[in-house]
Amino acid sequence: MGRRSDEGNARRAQPLSGRRARRPEVLDGVDFAAWARLWAELGAGCPPRATYEELLRRYREPHRAYHNGQHLQECLQVRRLINAACHAPAEVDLALWFHDAIYDPLRSDNELRSAQWLDDVARDSGLGDETRRRLYGLIMVTRHDGAPASVDEAVLVDTDLAILGASAARFEEYDRQVRREYRYVPLFVYRRKRRQVLEGFLARGRIYTTAPYFDAFEQQARVNLASAIDRLG
Repeated sequence: MGRRSDEGNARRAQPLSGRRARRPEVLDGVDFAAWARLWAELGAGCPPRATYEELLRRYREPHRAYHNGQHLQECLQVRRLINAACHAPAEVDLALWFHDAIYDPLRSDNELRSAQWLDDVARDSGLGDETRRRLYGLIMVTRHDGAPASVDEAVLVDTDLAILGASAARFEEYDRQVRREYRYVPLFVYRRKRRQVLEGFLARGRIYTTAPYFDAFEQQARVNLASAIDRLG
């Protein structure tokens, strides 16, 4: 079988298959050893273990139903499975660790505050200005309000959006999780706003910028989005 088929088989097996993840502190690939290796790849000192533990504590906050440790694990696993070429893989992976570090559905500056936190940690760990600038931009592009400015930003955005191309079961679970995070919004308002978001993705010429992610997820994402829009009525 060809590479594309191998990637598809791996993706269907895991991570976006509908299996519920375990608690974030024991998720595969989100352990302290993986965290320390990532900083070593960047040539930086590993931040104190307390920083790692605080990050995981954030991902366990009770108001998170989707933007939690499961999402972090899935993003990191998708990165490994798809393995799309990028200029600075370790920077992309570190940005994934922090891209939802701060998450409050009542606020609109979550990406900004997440980027600022990573910038503080990166500076204290000895990363240079240019690296920190790129990391900041990687997190800010996950606002999904503009086109990625680099290959690395495109890979990060595509990874964040991989959930749209998950199995039907996992996508439906994701859809329910998002609703739980916005449970304070009246249902009729939520349906209208959610429909606008989903239709916005579906109207794009292509949802995924990079070829490996397009090949792996585009077709299923369009099926999932159309089904979700139908369910909203």
